[in-house]
Amino acid sequence: MPENTQSNDNPLQWYALRDLKRANAKHRAWEVLSRKGFEVFTPMHWKLVSKKGGGKTRVHVPVIYDLLFVYSDRESLDHEVQKIETLQYRFVKGCGGNPLVVPAAEMQRFIFALRNADSVKYFSPSEVTSAMKGRHIQIIGGALNGYEGLLLSVRGSKVKRLVVEIPNLITAGIEVDPEYIKFIENETE
Repeated sequence: MPENTQSNDNPLQWYALRDLKRANAKHRAWEVLSRKGFEVFTPMHWKLVSKKGGGKTRVHVPVIYDLLFVYSDRESLDHEVQKIETLQYRFVKGCGGNPLVVPAAEMQRFIFALRNADSVKYFSPSEVTSAMKGRHIQIIGGALNGYEGLLLSVRGSKVKRLVVEIPNLITAGIEVDPEYIKFIENETE
């Protein structure tokens, strides 16, 4: 069981991991780690799945089956990664094999936005170009009151979406009601 205390030698951090089990495996790593007391987050969405006897049912499944984030100290997480043979750290490219750590403030902001959104559309990081990231906005009112970010511009879309992302891993466009949008002027203009 992970300790909830933080020391300077082994601080609690959000680690990005991958679970190499099949998408339909019975015991996914994020479920196993949650049962063991780790704080785990994996972006989820509803999906229609065919049943064996016919018909369809809605199930809550990960958006990216192999992606999970775990808030832990490195020592406790290393122990679990060694025990679960299909669990691996994601690594920072070009940084000598250091596990990918998401800053706590950035991760909490991402989790807060996804949990308080009514409608989320997920994108791979390569799908959202810098040209699609529009004006800087602030949300005034509603569940995301005070949240700041960039407006997502998608050709042909009438829906306004706020860009929320963990760089190089996952990008989400959160639908926002236009009446809650306040445009923020660039300070350089």
